[in-house]
Parts: sequence; C-alpha cells; structure tokens
Amino acid sequence: METIDKASHSAHEVVDKIASATSQAAEAMGEKGDQLKSAEQRMMNQCRGYVHDNPITSLGIAVAAGFLLSRLLSGR
Repeated sequence: METIDKASHSAHEVVDKIASATSQAAEAMGEKGDQLKSAEQRMMNQCRGYVHDNPITSLGIAVAAGFLLSRLLSGR
C-alpha cells in the first residue's frame, strides 16, 4: 500500500507541475498576443498618418506595388 501511495503522490506532483507549466505558457502567449495587437494598431495608425500626410506618394506606392504583384502572379 505504501508503494501505491508514493506512486500516487508522485503522479499528483507531476500533474500539478504540468498544469502549472501549461498555465504559465498560456499566460505568456496571451501577453504576446496583446503585444502583437498593440504593435499592429501602432503600425496601422502610422500608416494612416503617412497616407494622410502624403496622399500622392501613397497612391504611387500602391500603383507600383499592384503592378509588381500583377507581374509576379501573372506567370509569364
């Protein structure tokens, strides 16, 4: 019986450690997700500001990017 109790106790400790590690990993992933969302919002605001301040240049960049993409994707 003592061996079974020791094995059971060890198994519970392992499960507790795994649960703790999983919880920490999930928390870290949540924090990274929040950081990525924040970075995306900052980049979008910067992009909007650039387009607002430089509409002609932005239009030229968009046309050039569209042209390059059409050439790359046309397969000729």
